[in-house]
Amino acid sequence: MASFGRKGEPIIRFSGVCKAFGDKVVLDGLDMELRTGETSVIIGPSGTGKSVFLKLLVGLIYPDQGEVWVDGVNVGTASDTELYALRRRIGMLFQDGALFDSMTVADNIAFPLRRHTSLGESAIAAKVCAVLDQVGLPGVEKQMPAELSGGMRKRVSLARAIITQPQIILFDEPNSGLDPVRSDEIDALIRRMKDELGITFVVISHDIVGTFRVADFIGMLHGGSLIAQGTPSDLLRSPLTEVRSFLSRNLGLPSLPERPQ
Repeated sequence: MASFGRKGEPIIRFSGVCKAFGDKVVLDGLDMELRTGETSVIIGPSGTGKSVFLKLLVGLIYPDQGEVWVDGVNVGTASDTELYALRRRIGMLFQDGALFDSMTVADNIAFPLRRHTSLGESAIAAKVCAVLDQVGLPGVEKQMPAELSGGMRKRVSLARAIITQPQIILFDEPNSGLDPVRSDEIDALIRRMKDELGITFVVISHDIVGTFRVADFIGMLHGGSLIAQGTPSDLLRSPLTEVRSFLSRNLGLPSLPERPQ
């Protein structure tokens, strides 16, 4: 497996990124660094640019100003060839799983291998079996997506995301639509996968309780800017009203400290 750099080095960097859609400014001079080997979670109220952040990261849209760098590649100025090569090293777990309903679990997971590699079917089948074991779903290869629970669909989607051995995996609301028990299972799986595979995870989330379970780094967007960043403990100690208000709605978190007078 190729390496994107030593753990702790910046792998993703947003520098002065601005993005607007018509008159609506979504990101206004965003500066942020995410480090390799960490789970970084981007939080914030709805409409603060979290999904736009992911689209900019993979070059689906481009900044109006500023630069987006991923492992030394300027996404905004990269050639089609460079961008294609970069995207192949990035896995994506969509909010709804984005499985092909007409394909079996095995075929869903095998899809990127068949499309992007020359592996034979026996090697592909072995890899599919191995990643299903990793995500805790052995023996479901022949099932169809409609037969799976929401939590199982997320696990199958994660298996598909990791089968090409990416160095970065992007999660768009991984706990969306899941009950608390299944959400806990996905959080535990994210932690285990990071430890076992050494992958850099970038998570967009509204689930603040889950965020504090998985995050090494948290960045909070508000009003188009990064208003707070750091470890979960750093966020809990923030004196900013916007941060305190956003976190205090979640009863499962420790009480916030008294705001300094």
